[in-house]
Amino acid sequence: MMNVNWLRSFCTLVEEGHFTRTAERLHMTQSGVSQHVRKLEEQLGTELLVRQGKQFSLSGAGERLYAEAQDVLLALSNLELAVVEDPPYEGEVRVMSPGSVGLKLYPQLLALQQRYPKLTIDYRFAPNTDVEHAIAESTVDVGFMTTKSTLADVSCTSVAEESLLLVTPATVEDADWDTLMALGFIDHPDGSHHANLLLGENYREFQHSNLFPRKGFSNQIGLILEPVSMGLGFTVLPAHAVEAFPKPELIKVHKLAHPVRETLYLCSLRHRPLQKRMETVIAEAKRWL
Repeated sequence: MMNVNWLRSFCTLVEEGHFTRTAERLHMTQSGVSQHVRKLEEQLGTELLVRQGKQFSLSGAGERLYAEAQDVLLALSNLELAVVEDPPYEGEVRVMSPGSVGLKLYPQLLALQQRYPKLTIDYRFAPNTDVEHAIAESTVDVGFMTTKSTLADVSCTSVAEESLLLVTPATVEDADWDTLMALGFIDHPDGSHHANLLLGENYREFQHSNLFPRKGFSNQIGLILEPVSMGLGFTVLPAHAVEAFPKPELIKVHKLAHPVRETLYLCSLRHRPLQKRMETVIAEAKRWL
């Protein structure tokens, strides 16, 4: 493999046309520059310079090497910069979270990308377990979860809380137990978990969401409240998902005696340092949570 230092000395000599100026530019001795060129010639098995006293010209091989070497040295220089530099507003950041958090954060992160077009946001909506495994497998950079990870490689820090809300059709005045039983439950991927947390704290009759007639299911966070708004049932959802619903006049959020809030955790791979662009995204996310 060709020695990069020898190649750089050769190309600099061609550009300067003089051993003394080359040595000064590279902070070397003239003999060091000569030695690099000699070693390069020995390695390639051909003469690169046609020497005439203190003057020189390029051989055919020297001209070809110089033409090709410029691109190689530029690519290596760019590679070095890409590795060393860590710009805060450039590059891709992969984020994953449950849907409710995503409804809150994704528009704000897109606005961040508008301000810094070289920043790319890759946002995926997924349940907690998928977020956890994606972080552990390094397929995402930053994750938000509503439960703390059980995996040793995933680091979680509490960053916010989000209320769980009981939502019925707008026509429901009093969400007592009999009313909920008559309405039936609109389920979703976290429906049972959310119902257990909120309804278990507020209704002595509650044991499990399976007690309610199941009136529908949706795994699309933006559509879970559609059947509720049409009078087809009730559900329990995090506040961000309720706030994002475009027809608030068709639903009603009921204030319960014992409010319940979920903790939101910021999660990342434990032993992987966060790059500055990831820190930029995290700071913006925290601002809106």
